[in-house]
Order: sequence, then C-alpha cells, then structure tokens
Amino acid sequence: MGFLTPTPTPYDPLEWERLPLGPRAKLACEAWALQGYGAPLAAFGFYAFKVLVYIGGWMLFCGFTPGLGGMREIGAWWLAPVAFQKAILWSMLFEVLGLGCGSGPLTGRYFPPIGGALYFLRPGTTKLALFPRLPVLGGHRRTLLDVALYLALLGVLLRSLTAPGSASGLPAGLFLPIVILVPILGLCDRTLFLALRAEHYFTTAVVLAFSPQWLAGAKAVQLALWFFAGVSKLNHHFPSVVAVMVSNSPFTRFGWLRRRMYRSFPDDLNPSRLAVVMSHCGTALELSIPVVMLLSPGGWSLQLGIVMALLLHGFITSNVPMGVPIEWNFMMVYGAFALFYAHPELSALTPQPLVLTLFLVAMLVVVPVVGNLWPHRVSFLLAMRYYAGNWPYSIWLYRGDSSRKMARLTKSTPWTRDQLLRFFAPPTVVALISRVLAFRLMHLQGRALYQLLPKAVERLQDHEYMEGELVAGIVLGWNFGDGHLHNEALLHAVQAQCGFEPGELRCIFLEAQPLLGRTMAYRIVDAHSGLLERGELDVEALRRGLPPHA
Repeated sequence: MGFLTPTPTPYDPLEWERLPLGPRAKLACEAWALQGYGAPLAAFGFYAFKVLVYIGGWMLFCGFTPGLGGMREIGAWWLAPVAFQKAILWSMLFEVLGLGCGSGPLTGRYFPPIGGALYFLRPGTTKLALFPRLPVLGGHRRTLLDVALYLALLGVLLRSLTAPGSASGLPAGLFLPIVILVPILGLCDRTLFLALRAEHYFTTAVVLAFSPQWLAGAKAVQLALWFFAGVSKLNHHFPSVVAVMVSNSPFTRFGWLRRRMYRSFPDDLNPSRLAVVMSHCGTALELSIPVVMLLSPGGWSLQLGIVMALLLHGFITSNVPMGVPIEWNFMMVYGAFALFYAHPELSALTPQPLVLTLFLVAMLVVVPVVGNLWPHRVSFLLAMRYYAGNWPYSIWLYRGDSSRKMARLTKSTPWTRDQLLRFFAPPTVVALISRVLAFRLMHLQGRALYQLLPKAVERLQDHEYMEGELVAGIVLGWNFGDGHLHNEALLHAVQAQCGFEPGELRCIFLEAQPLLGRTMAYRIVDAHSGLLERGELDVEALRRGLPPHA
C-alpha cells in the first residue's frame, strides 16, 4: 500500500478481466482477504481530514452562542444542550451537502470526491420523486423549484446554526422551518430525505421543535438507533461483514490476523470461528448499550454504558467501513455523552405531547419493525438496519460499451472508470474495479450472484459489471447502501433518458432477508424489455453451498 498508489493485485488485472465468473471470483476474493480494497494511504487521510472539518465546523457554529466559550474552554461547554442541538443541525447540513457518508474514494468517488450539492443545486439532474406522477413535485428530473427548496433548507439550517441562543438551547421556532421543508424535499426526491439521515437527524429535529422535554426525546431516538441496529444483526450475514471489514482496515494490516478471519485461507474463505465470535460479541454489545443506558440511574452503570458505546463505535470507525459513515459514528458517541452522561436524571421514557409521542412511536418502533420484517417496503436506513450485511443491492450489466449512453444524463460525476483513469493507468483501474466484485461476493448475500449472473447474461466477459451503489452515486449524486435507490425506479428514470436497446442493460435486484424469514427475493430486469425473471433464494442453501470464492 503506497501513499498515492493502490496495493497491486497478485494477478494481472487485464487478464483477469477476460476470465469467466468462477476464476474471476477466486482471484479477486483471495486478494480481498489479505489486501482489502487496497486503497492508497491518501484515501484514509482524506477521511481523517473530513473528520477535522466536521468537528471544526461544529466548534465554529457553537461560537455564535454568547458566553459559551472558545476552543480553550471546550471542556466547560462541549456538553451544553445548545452544543448538542448545533451538532444535530451541523450534521444535517454536512450530510445534505454531500460531505458525509457516501463521499470519497472508498465509495467510488474519486473526482469529484462528493456529489450532494453538485447535483441538488443543478437543474436537470435525475431525482427519485416519492410519487413520480405528482404534479409540480414529481417527475424524473430536478426542476428550478427543487433547487429552490434545497436552497431554502440550506438557508434555514445556516440561520439556526448561526443563531446565538443560550447555553440551554435555541428557540424551538428555529427548528420549525426545517421540520416543514424536509418532508417536502422528501416528496420531491427521496434521495435527499435519506441523505439527511432522516431516521436520526430529522426525527431529532422534530423533537427539538415540539418537545418541552427535548433531551428525553433525543435520548429515545438514540436508544432506538442502537437497539434496531443490533436487532438487524441477528442473522447469518454479519460474520461476513466482520471478516470483510477487518480485511480492509488500515489498522489491521497483518497477514496472520487477516488469514484468521477465514476458515482456511485460501481454500475456504467462509468466516472463521473468530469472525463469528466477534460478530456475536458486536451484536450483543449493540443490543446491550440501549438497555444499560435506559436503566442506568447514573454512576458506574452509566460509565459502563459510555465505555460500551466507545468500544462499539471505535471499532466501527477504526475499520473505515465501505460507505464510510465516520461522522455519524462520531455523532453517536457525542450523543452518548451529551444526552446520557450529562443528563442521567432524565429518562427517555419521559412523557411527551400526544402528537409527538405518536410520531416517535411511528419512527422509532413501527417503521423499524416493518423494515425488519418486510425489508422490501422500507429503506434500510429508516429501518435502522445498519451494516448488518443484509441489505438490498443491485448489479447493473452493460453490454459492450453501452454504458456510454449514460453520458446522456445530466450529472456532475463521470463514469467510475473515467474518474479512475484521471489518476491511474488502465491496469490499476481494472484492479480497483475487480475489488468491487470481490467485496460483494465476500458477503453471504453476494453468493447469490453465482446463480443470478448466468441467468441475466450469457457471458459476463461481454458486459461491464457495475454495482448499483456506484450507479446511484453517479446518477443521483448520493447513495449509502440503500438498494432501493437503485432498483426499478432508478432504472425507469435512466431508461427514459438513455434509451437502451434490448439486452444492452440488464439489472439484478436482490432484496434483503426478512427477520425470521428464510429467503431473499430477486428480480432480473432488462432496461428495455422489463421483467425477465423473479424468484426467491434460500439463504441456508447459500450458506451451506458455495464459498465466497467458488
């Protein structure tokens, strides 16, 4: 691993590109096990710099509150209620500008390193309206009204961030325009609603606007995030996530450790007993934190909860997972201190106004439960099913050079291969793309591709393989693991503007495994001809069948 150059693959990338799926998978997965994505050190430096900007921006906006103090006095004011409020507002602004999760080279963004505002401020870019046929707010392309509403949100967020307030908090009225604008923007483009991390930041903003006991309400939001994130990991998918993350972490660059993540490298790349134990410990930790925080009266039990939160989010952050939700993990740790450590006397179960209580029950209980039991109905973000390895995904297969038709779209980001060619030679570009395939196949749900790719196309070598995640980032300007942002809705919007011929673009859409369910539903769709096949795959058969590198 060099500072500016990726780790070379142990195989010739150009030869690899001409191989069928089986040999491709074997070479790429074995390389991932020991090298991870192989990103240069500068890529990790980018994310470290971004964290500094995130923390520095928060401190800057806190400075607008008179008497709060500056950097030298941060120990006296960092847990003040107004500091927490501004952290929520700044996190919303940071994410909706495209600076947060889903940015940078580990998410396929090399040049430019962000999407976000580069798309949301540009008329004609593709959007995913909640109701595409809705007058004024619907459609597939961003209008001047969409841009104006986005600018209005930026304005009210900046207004709130620069408001003086007092150490005890900002006036509740400052949050009302935000609470009104976010759902309207969600109607216009659900990409924006998810980019704002609505299940966390928007829900907390509603609490800040309408609750006289907003600290208690904010605690309830954070407890739900921990709890349902833990629930989502009650599956056979999560051990693969642990192994894949450790193989990619810049802090675990030890061949002996990475080999121990797998049963028998290189012959069997299923998760080892160590990876399974680590996954069970992580799940137990994530489920235990909200229990401890909720029941703790303070003292040593609260300190235990804080240590547990530090361990959980510290482990996640140190592994720099693909998607890179680093700032969100910092916010979760900060919330543990600002809400629970600073205010142990307040219970998350403190009664709230009736309408707000109903809203919180819907967002913190009903939506996550539905999203876990029927994942095809709810975004994995709104369902709080974070990084459990059990997410919906899609694969886009372009025959020949038909991906060039994507140039007909209005967008601010070039095709992934074109971005990489600005920095690296063609063999290095292919090597990096090969690791994208490995990342998918190393997860349990990725093994479905051994069955589905031959159903979708006759010869993989004749097609350009693209993760729907990357396609959504290029077309929509944002994506963070939500396969519902690159399913049929995006395909229809792309087809309407690009006009692919039959067979030029085939997509595989795979849904998540429902909690307590046994199967994953899939669909194979041609951009021009429509649905070609649908069915279900038995997860246990995948688990007991082919290893990741078959």
